[in-house]
Amino acid sequence: MINNRDRKESKKGRAIRILTLLIPIILLLFIASSCIREDEYTNNPQGNFDALWTIIDEKYCFLEYKQINWDSIHTVYQKRLTADMSNYDLFEVLSDMLATLKDGHVNLYSAANQARYWDWFEDYPRNFNESIVEDYLGTDYRIAGGAKYKILDDNVGYIYYELFSNGIGNGNLDEILQHMAICNGIIIDVRNNGGGNLSNSSTFAARFTNQKTLTGYIRHKTGKGHNDFSDPVAIYLEPSNSIRWQKKVVVLTNRHSYSATNDFVNSMRYLPRVTILGDKTGGGSGMPFSSELPNGWSVRFSASPHFDAEMNQIEFGIDPDIKVDMLSQDEDKGIDTMIEAARTLLKN
Repeated sequence: MINNRDRKESKKGRAIRILTLLIPIILLLFIASSCIREDEYTNNPQGNFDALWTIIDEKYCFLEYKQINWDSIHTVYQKRLTADMSNYDLFEVLSDMLATLKDGHVNLYSAANQARYWDWFEDYPRNFNESIVEDYLGTDYRIAGGAKYKILDDNVGYIYYELFSNGIGNGNLDEILQHMAICNGIIIDVRNNGGGNLSNSSTFAARFTNQKTLTGYIRHKTGKGHNDFSDPVAIYLEPSNSIRWQKKVVVLTNRHSYSATNDFVNSMRYLPRVTILGDKTGGGSGMPFSSELPNGWSVRFSASPHFDAEMNQIEFGIDPDIKVDMLSQDEDKGIDTMIEAARTLLKN
């Protein structure tokens, strides 16, 4: 039987034990908070500049590959800072500094604006005419999971998928492939597809392989150094458990095929019945990550690089198997040079 005195001593002992356990935790939290304060940057032009420069220096994954002297970039853009500069002027300086990375996955976001780098596609032929594509589709095309599809009059299936952020599920793909079962081949048009969800990319590509296929590798940052990366992790494309296409496929690309679309094209080019036709893709192989500056502005940047199955970088794009450009004389007649080249290839 436990009396009141024993009960009081028991409670006192428990309190002492709890306090003994809490003291080291409190000390650790105090030390950790002190370290965090030491690493914080002041919310002024210099502090925000230093915070952004450091984020890229320690976490951006292509500094070494692109041979960017980030220290010299600091020197150049530091000279443009003034203590009393406006947010508008600061945003311009930081945006210009980020543009030296030449990366479409790098953005700076404020309440007033979004910095972006678009030269990765603006300096190249467009190789796409939306109004002509609409003529090929007509008005009786079908739509499933963001994909527009139709059987053309020569019994070639045509699928236009304009954004990988448009969810495309297994049910959608079953319906599309069943509808096109009578076709001699399929054209998958991902021109001007700026990317989106990587899972949609792999779900789509899985319909065109019968075996597990190595398509590339990914590495992750492990430290602050420009070359501090994990060992490569293999990426495999697993065949779908549902309907799989067993005939020829042509994938149409242009320079605006970017990010998740770049990943889709990289996967498809390793499959035996697939031909990539058109222009080089835009690239964008770095997996994006986000961070924040002291003033609340958000920065997005490439953090984990993807490679192809031979461990080659694909950040700057993937060359097609067959290079074809849109011809102005065809456009004048309402003809898509690349679609017609794909139809000829499939019929032959």
